[in-house]
Amino acid sequence: MHLISVNLGRATAVDYADAESGLTGHGKRPVPGPVRVVAPGDKATGLGSGLEGDAVCNRRHHGGDHQAVYAYAREDLDLWEAELGRELPAGLFGENFTTSGIDLNTARLGDRWRVGADLVLEVASARIPCRTFQGVLGESAWVKRFTQEARPGAYLRVIEEGTVSPGDGIEIIHRPEHDVTVQLWFRAFTTERALLPRTLAAGAAMEPEAHDRVRQYLEKYGAGDGAR
Repeated sequence: MHLISVNLGRATAVDYADAESGLTGHGKRPVPGPVRVVAPGDKATGLGSGLEGDAVCNRRHHGGDHQAVYAYAREDLDLWEAELGRELPAGLFGENFTTSGIDLNTARLGDRWRVGADLVLEVASARIPCRTFQGVLGESAWVKRFTQEARPGAYLRVIEEGTVSPGDGIEIIHRPEHDVTVQLWFRAFTTERALLPRTLAAGAAMEPEAHDRVRQYLEKYGAGDGAR
């Protein structure tokens, strides 16, 4: 398990950006490293991305401690290449880390990784697709298609800061007992809302905003079958 590439984005003006500024840092490109990775702080007022030199332009929906790093597997990119019939270079999906040898979709919220010598990350949630992502890909109905496939990649928070470079190894150093995977979390918050109560098993590994959404769901609908 290792990093194939570390990818950074620059703020770029586009006509499909969700940010009011019209800028996006979505289309990222590999860099040689080393790159410093830190806890970026609050989504609205902090650094945005956890990677130094990486732009996050829509602070309302992206960035902050619970979305410090976005990882996407090369294996999933290869599947999309076959389906779309086009090359998908590392960073095109907006991922900071393009990984190899680790199934991000079955990762559990709260899994901890050591990346390289000193960086420790924790799986926090899944990526929800947006209009900017569709604009970057240039594929019609891309948000719907990406959502239906449920191969979303993982957002990670920084537990211990460090530096990373392409080729660095990834070691899973902690795995919680619950069964809330990235894929289950993604389905619960997109297409299968009856699963929302199950996500509470992730405890503090799930960000406060997600807990609030689950509580609102429970107040309206109750636990139902999804809690089993």
